[in-house]
Amino acid sequence: MGPFRIAASLTSLLACAAAGALLWPHAEHAGLILAARDDPARLSEIQINSAVRNDPTVISRQIDAALAADDAGLAGSFVELAAAQGVVIADAQRDRVAAAVTEHDSASQVAGRFVTGLVTGEADDAASLSGTVAGDLFVFGDVRDVVKQGSRLVAGKEPDRLILGLAAAGLAVTAATYVSVGGAAPLRAGLTMVKDARRVGRLGKGLSRWAGRSARDVVDAPLLRKAVATASIARPGQTLRAMKAAFRTGKAGALVRLAKDVGRVGEKAGTRGAFDVLKIAESPKDVARAARLAGAKGGQTRAILKMLGRGALLLATGAFDLAFWVFGALLTLFGFLASIKSTSERLTSAWLRRRKAKRLKLSRGSASLRSRASPPGQIA
Repeated sequence: MGPFRIAASLTSLLACAAAGALLWPHAEHAGLILAARDDPARLSEIQINSAVRNDPTVISRQIDAALAADDAGLAGSFVELAAAQGVVIADAQRDRVAAAVTEHDSASQVAGRFVTGLVTGEADDAASLSGTVAGDLFVFGDVRDVVKQGSRLVAGKEPDRLILGLAAAGLAVTAATYVSVGGAAPLRAGLTMVKDARRVGRLGKGLSRWAGRSARDVVDAPLLRKAVATASIARPGQTLRAMKAAFRTGKAGALVRLAKDVGRVGEKAGTRGAFDVLKIAESPKDVARAARLAGAKGGQTRAILKMLGRGALLLATGAFDLAFWVFGALLTLFGFLASIKSTSERLTSAWLRRRKAKRLKLSRGSASLRSRASPPGQIA
């Protein structure tokens, strides 16, 4: 029975060791992700490292895809990510990216995009955003949007309250931007980018619903209706003051915080990076996390968002599933230690039994020899 119990303990020990070896990589990865769940920069870094280990060519393929889509900025972002990950990019591919970026940043193209942003109010990159922001800084863009949406109010139609609220907030922020000599510029740019994302359908559904609710009370509809109805080109100052009066500053805190975070993303990751965030974000918390990610990763942000999506900002896998791997590894470790204890005890017990049996055998042998050496009738 003894050898069988020892064999069972050894088998259990080996089984736990094998299971632990299989579980450990998953448990380690899950543990790292759980530990980094509140740090988007660290969380994305762990996931990117894993993706590159599993497929070393993934970044190179993403660069080719970005170039094929005529997105030089995204291709450049992947080049930065490759350098950070220690991934070697072929010289020919790197030259293609450099050429695409040079063409994209040429004076003629930048000027054209600036004018487009200034006139249409639609931004797609830094140049067109500069034009859009310039228009808003001169209140042209915000007034245009307030009048357009306010006219719907006058006509008894439902306006886009988010664009209306953002434009009204922009009218108030523009004055602060001038007073602070550009100190409020990130907020001003953030308001413009959110407004533009909404206008062209780049605002994610979840964030769009939240922003729409938040903007509902930002504008005093009766005051704005009166301001638009009595607007006059001959009295631009009076018209502008009337529009600003319809803006409820105390109700705009949430929208202003959102715009600040969007502006921070735009500063670090570029305009398209900010639009990428607005498209995948479901709530202001997602945008705040993206601002922290952009602050840590800078130009790599667009590439990270492209590879991981919303998973770059928060746990894509359920915490329960990750905890299951960790729990499984801990359970296996407990079984391994218990098997060591059981095996040690049984081996020790078997050794003690053998030693006791050997001593008993020696004792009996000695007694037999003494019995034979003693004369008859004499007690040994």
